[in-house]
Amino acid sequence: MQRKRIGQLLALFLAFGLWIGMSNPGTVYAGAVITSGPVSMGIFDEGHLNFSGVGLFLAGVGDAIVPGCLCEGWGVAGDGISGWGSVDNGGISNLTNDSFTSGASTATSIVHLTSLPSLSVTQAYAPSAGAPTALFEDMVTISNTGGSTITDIRYRRTMDWDVPPTTFFEYVTVGGLPATNVLFSSDNGFADSDPLAGPSFLDPSTVNVNFTDNGPADHGAVFDLGFGDLLAGESMSFSIFYGATYSEFSALTALSAVGAEVYSLGQQAGDPLGGTPGTYIWGFKGVGGIVVPPPPSVPEPSVLLLLGSGLVGLGGFSAWRKRRS
Repeated sequence: MQRKRIGQLLALFLAFGLWIGMSNPGTVYAGAVITSGPVSMGIFDEGHLNFSGVGLFLAGVGDAIVPGCLCEGWGVAGDGISGWGSVDNGGISNLTNDSFTSGASTATSIVHLTSLPSLSVTQAYAPSAGAPTALFEDMVTISNTGGSTITDIRYRRTMDWDVPPTTFFEYVTVGGLPATNVLFSSDNGFADSDPLAGPSFLDPSTVNVNFTDNGPADHGAVFDLGFGDLLAGESMSFSIFYGATYSEFSALTALSAVGAEVYSLGQQAGDPLGGTPGTYIWGFKGVGGIVVPPPPSVPEPSVLLLLGSGLVGLGGFSAWRKRRS
């Protein structure tokens, strides 16, 4: 009888603790690994990548951001106050979780600045409508839930490319500049995720310009976005795309299909032209740029050969899945 009463008390205690945790905005949520086609991503509660050992993974090729520094991250600022989330690029600072929900291919993070609670950021990840098996779309919505204007809204995103099989020795491309809302860009994927940290670069020739196949080196990209003031009760949105394909041709095709404007590509050192065995993709839409044009409809013969290699990679991915199942 005594044991039964202790068990009942324990159950009540655990239920009460669970209720407290669910009602506490500081709750630690589970994070998620989401998958669509051959592409998988690991999303932390605060909306940055590299959860559970998965960053940006392409089946049959590998992960392009987990092998080294877990430096992918983001930050937001308003009224001169900032907060950010990353594993290694500054950690978690001045962000409070409001909720995190996920499914097999979707994840949504909602946070606010701890010291500026009226500045809220929702990041909703889902397969992109235009290229669902190549790209995930992160719909970023920044909201002012308060009663007064929040000035100088900024958003930073960083990415350290570590592209297999030549990890730490990759070619990086940035395209689509200039764009009205892009305040700064460079090749420094190791930059602090704080959007108020100031300009940062590794190679000065990559600052605020388009560049193609820079490298090979251990580098990435950083983009600072500016959106002006946000009135009381107002929200604004833009999209970030993450994904990968088995060639550069198909990567550019996917970016064009989703209406991306500014982008970065990460490719291994051996084949920057064709982008095999995998081209990793990061793009932005709704940042005041021009939509990426589709590549020529008929690739050059040499690129066709490289695309064939990519299709072989797809076949290998199917076999790999069968072996695993």
